[in-house]
Amino acid sequence: MSAFIRFSDLCANGQAKGRRVFIRADLNVPQDDDGRITEDTRIRASVPAIRMALDAGAAVMVTSHLGRPTEGQFKPEDSLAPVAQRLGELLGREVRLVSNWVDGGFAVAPGEVVLLENCRLNVGEKKNNPELAKKLGALCDIFVHDAFGTAHRAEGTTYGIAETAPIASAGPLLAAEMDAIAKALAQPKRPLVAIVAGSKVSTKLTILQSLAKNVDQLIVGGGIANTFMLAAGLKIGKSLAEPDLVGEARAVIEAMKARGAEVPIPTDVVTAKTFAADAPATVKKATEVADDDLILDIGPETAAKLADQLKRAGTIVWNGPVGVFEFAAFEGGTKAIAQAIAESSAFSIAGGGDTLAAIAKYGIEKDVGYISTGGGAFLEVLEGKTLPAFEVLARRAA
Repeated sequence: MSAFIRFSDLCANGQAKGRRVFIRADLNVPQDDDGRITEDTRIRASVPAIRMALDAGAAVMVTSHLGRPTEGQFKPEDSLAPVAQRLGELLGREVRLVSNWVDGGFAVAPGEVVLLENCRLNVGEKKNNPELAKKLGALCDIFVHDAFGTAHRAEGTTYGIAETAPIASAGPLLAAEMDAIAKALAQPKRPLVAIVAGSKVSTKLTILQSLAKNVDQLIVGGGIANTFMLAAGLKIGKSLAEPDLVGEARAVIEAMKARGAEVPIPTDVVTAKTFAADAPATVKKATEVADDDLILDIGPETAAKLADQLKRAGTIVWNGPVGVFEFAAFEGGTKAIAQAIAESSAFSIAGGGDTLAAIAKYGIEKDVGYISTGGGAFLEVLEGKTLPAFEVLARRAA
């Protein structure tokens, strides 16, 4: 992970005082049919960067995307108006909403914050049009990228402006993500254990291949584990799997083995005859799965073994529950993994929607070292990709 400029340092050094600061936040919140915000975590998460800028005496502009608007075609449901109202409540001050802002022509005083209307309405935003990028950079003295959820996209307000603004920096949210990722993957304390689970190998194959070069243990779960069980010569009945990817799964197992590392294959599983919350659950040895069985979780013996390994880990990367944890009869594996991570002294980083749901369900938020908020961006980091936001901020810091 290369060096980058931290906005917190600029503020501490007095470099933001009286300056025009442009913050790209992630305020893309869910709304009901009447446009009311139903969940405001992302807005609350963006407040520290905005307060930091205000406290430093900056003139503050904030923007974000919301939904999937058509560029150049404003519709009332695309407006950030509800976000401006909620942000104002959280900051305890009025937050003025500015439309048609790309060419400037609006005033912001030091100590004031304005919200710039949905940036994805600007023509050229998604494709990072160079003309738009130039205009965006001219609006500010300091650009602050604080939207990790968009760090894997090279768009006008996430990348173009970082190239054209006089100074490009990482906000506190993005800096925390960058630090956590460096700690977990660039300089991990060993053993490094990764849990990669989900329904399909195909969606996470590149992640598995990338991690196989770096981790000491690769724990697979869900439909991915079923494909690995097939690769290990086990029968999985009518469980969800991708038989055509057995060769790739075997290659991952061999790559790990060649490095003296391993992919633990389940020794027992929890099965049912139908996929339903009230389906009777049966614990079976992994060698005794019947042709009409569905594997819906790892068994208690496997869960205990994995929990033991996690407690001895130095670093843990977690992406995905290992069973159908939404159903009480099939949550044992995921619960055991969650509790082991909570009890482990390892530095842990977790990400992905279902993973966050499991963390919330078992109440272990305070016991996970870092919870990543960016789904797609987090997965791309695990794939070994350099995110556009990281690349441009490192280049601008050089």
